[in-house]
Amino acid sequence: MAGTLFIVATPIGNLEDITLRALRVLKEADLVACEDTRHTRKLLAHYQISTSTVSYHEHNERERTAELIKKLEAGLNIALVSDAGTPVISDPGFHIVREAIDRRIPVVPIPGPSALITAVSASGLPGEFAFYGFLPSRRAARRARLEELAEIKSTLVFYEAPHRIKETIADAREAFGNRECVVARELTKLHEEFVRGSLSQLELPEGAARGEIVLLIGPPLQGQARQPAGEQMSSITEEMERLINADGLNQKSALKRIARQRGISKSDAYRLMIAERGRSE
Repeated sequence: MAGTLFIVATPIGNLEDITLRALRVLKEADLVACEDTRHTRKLLAHYQISTSTVSYHEHNERERTAELIKKLEAGLNIALVSDAGTPVISDPGFHIVREAIDRRIPVVPIPGPSALITAVSASGLPGEFAFYGFLPSRRAARRARLEELAEIKSTLVFYEAPHRIKETIADAREAFGNRECVVARELTKLHEEFVRGSLSQLELPEGAARGEIVLLIGPPLQGQARQPAGEQMSSITEEMERLINADGLNQKSALKRIARQRGISKSDAYRLMIAERGRSE
């Protein structure tokens, strides 16, 4: 009989955040496949677990999957873990899970910590959410991705690196208008912090946090004006020229972004632009 592939959630910071079931599975498994063996061995040592480990990360995932599947088919039980939280959720694991399912090898989740759920639960934003993992690191691609998500009415959740968080917030302001925003960092650790505010006014403390950040952006509120109160609103024509010249957008894309930022329909934005041009003439 084939063995079982266990998908084991591990702490995202505080080592006490591990379930009794996860500890039992890690002890009883024949092998622990981990994103970083050095990181996981610290967790195993803390709980006096001596199970052998093998690396399974984004650079060897496809190759290692074939090796681990053979072991599973031979009857070994394997526990898959990532450095923190739940495997597969913006972490390695997808390929081996799919391959195991295709080969009718049992896949058993061992639920536990997740930075995603932890952040949503304490954010104060609506719990109906959509998760999109990491945004592209290059600004043009990141902006394009945010534009694609602008019409979604749920809370949007992303993972982000500390050195990009300010740029990402600025890009989100351009794409979504002035929505509520929460930055969650150092979750479950000594310096856990939730920074709350609007996309235009959020003030992050000086100094970069270590590790990943969870960025949560609230849905557009009914009737919410996208332009911050007290901010001088430029004409649609001026704003369109700026977007075309500075960001390389065509007229249609520029008008769509302006409409979204102002909380109006694209047709209304077009009528206002025609009216502005009529007044100027």
